Formats: sequence, structure tokens, C-alpha cells
Amino acid sequence: MAAIEPLPRAARPLVGFATRLRRAGFAVAPEQTQSFVAAVGLLGPRAMADIHAAALATLAPPPDRRAEFDALYRAHFLGHTVAAPVTSDEEPEVTEPEEGAVEAIEPEELTESGAEATATEALAGRAFADLSEADALRHFRRAAPGRLPRRTSRRLVSRRRGDRPDMRRALRDAVRRDGEVVRLPQLKRRTRQRRILLLIDVSGSMVAQTDAALRFAHTLARSAERVEIFTLGTRLTRITRAIGRRHQGAALAAASAAVSDWDGGTRLGDALAAFLAVPRYAGFARGAAVVVLSDGLERGDPAVLVGAMERLSRLSWAVLWLSPLAADPNYEPRTAAMAAIRPMLARLGDGSSPGRIAAEILGLARAA
Repeated sequence: MAAIEPLPRAARPLVGFATRLRRAGFAVAPEQTQSFVAAVGLLGPRAMADIHAAALATLAPPPDRRAEFDALYRAHFLGHTVAAPVTSDEEPEVTEPEEGAVEAIEPEELTESGAEATATEALAGRAFADLSEADALRHFRRAAPGRLPRRTSRRLVSRRRGDRPDMRRALRDAVRRDGEVVRLPQLKRRTRQRRILLLIDVSGSMVAQTDAALRFAHTLARSAERVEIFTLGTRLTRITRAIGRRHQGAALAAASAAVSDWDGGTRLGDALAAFLAVPRYAGFARGAAVVVLSDGLERGDPAVLVGAMERLSRLSWAVLWLSPLAADPNYEPRTAAMAAIRPMLARLGDGSSPGRIAAEILGLARAA
């Protein structure tokens, strides 16, 4: 029987905190504990606030128990005393930390986000809920290799039914058969999958769809031959490497650490302009199938978004814009920006669920 390796000393406080949360009634899975330790490793950490942010992003406390979660965090890492619940209208007494303990570093205040888009930037981590449409993602992974858009390359390969004769191979065969040509070999141009460029809106107005969009992005990254994935909000973030990890939990944790503007404002035009301003990024769009997951509720200058979409549509093979608002069959864009870019889109489709997103992308090759 193999001996169990001891837990590294640096990881013991982190694992102990997850154990303390479970004893307090919090639902913390072993995978979340592993993600917590990995996230702290990615962050450094340089300050106690980094550990607190990693704990919020990976351990995902319920909003109604956030105060209790923070109290347990301070008790475990900073030596504070956990106060008993307050049963009267009096202010609870604040317990000072023990002598020698590090003063608590409170996380920065975040901008609350709801159903409307804003132009305000909010930096935060994110935790991901379980997805109920795993079957749709499994179907997409099986169907993607044969149904994603393809393009013809310049390379020629031998085929039984080609469009031009392979004279070199015919001469080699003739030499082996004393000059007799039994069958004339054929050549045909090879096809390969087009690059898929996935742009995900992570602003506050898309908060209900962000979890599903990131899980779909992980499935796409594991299924497509060539894919690039970015998030758009108040900032532009490339998450291709983070979301492409083999295990979904590790991929989502890495994406959560990479993106800092979750559920903040909406400046799609500025983010797309920043994307096109980087020659390497603009090269990703050349000849690609561009998929934008966004409701299009732009709060910046509409002219910036229109200008960026004009250039993006010229560079790309096709632009597919998927909006959760398009789940309504009678949906028509009402914002000035969306109305202006509508003619530049190959399709304005339904992006309300992973199943609908998968169906729209698989149908893009047939529609083109």
C-alpha cells in the first residue's frame, strides 16, 4: 500500500479554512478546495487581500452568508474572535485582533450590477455554479469536429475522388509496374477548420449568462482545432490558455483569476477597438468565424462600436452575434449601436443558453 504524501506546510492553512467552513455548514466540495489552493498559488499571494479574493472566487459563499464567511476568514487567518449572533437592536461589539496579529485588509468595494448595463468599471473575482445543460455540451463536443466551419487550404492531398490528376504519384506507380498505369491518382485541396474567435461580454447586464458562456467556452476550446477566446467588459482579456485547460474546474478557476472586470460596466466599443489595435489580436480575426456573446447594451459611444465592427466584419469570414434577448422571437435591436451594426452581421441569433449557442455555431457553416 502506497504511503500518503503529507500535505505541504504552505497549503495546510488553506485546507484548514475549507474544513472550518464545512464544519460551519458551508457546502465546500473537495474540487473547490483544490481550486482555492491553486488560485492562491497563482496570485502569489502578495497580501492577505489576495487570499480573501481567491477564497470568494473558488469557495463561493452564498450571498446571505457572506458576513459569516468573512468572520470565519478573519478568525482563521488573522486570529479574530468570531462574535456570537446579535439578538437585539444594539450594535455588535467589534473584537480587536490579538496582539501580534495582522490587521485585516478588507476587499475593495465593488460596484453593484443588475439588469442594466453601466459604464462603471468593477473589478472582482467570480465563482461558477453547476450547469444543467451538460448534455448539450457533450453533444456539441461530439459534433464539433465535423460541423464547425471549414476552409480550403493550399495544400493538396491524395484522394480517391479529386479534382486534378496526381502526375508525380502516377509516374512512381508506372515505374513499379513496368510503365503500366492501372489507375490515375487524384489530388484535392485539404480542408481545415476555420479559427473560431469567441468574444464574451462579462458586464453586469450579462451576469445571468456569464457562467454558462464560460462553460461553453471551455467545451469549445477542447473541441475546435483553432480557437481564440476573449472577455469584453470595461477591459479586454485574453483567456484562451486559461480556459483551454483539460479539467473544467481548473479552467474556470484560472479564467476567474485572469479576468478582473466581472459584472462591471459595458464598453464594448472600446474593448473591440483595443482588440483591433493589437496586430497579433487583429490577425486572429482574419478569415475567422467571429462569435460575440453579448446583449449589445452599450453605454459607451455608439460610433466607437460601429467603427470597430466595420473593421472586424471586413477582416473576418463571418460575424455571429448571439444575444440572450434574441430568445424572444419578436426581438428587434433598439439601441443605436445594435441597429447600426445589424447589417454587418451574418446572423443575430439566440444566446440565452449553451444549447442555443451550440446550435447557432454548428448551423453557421450550413448558413454560409
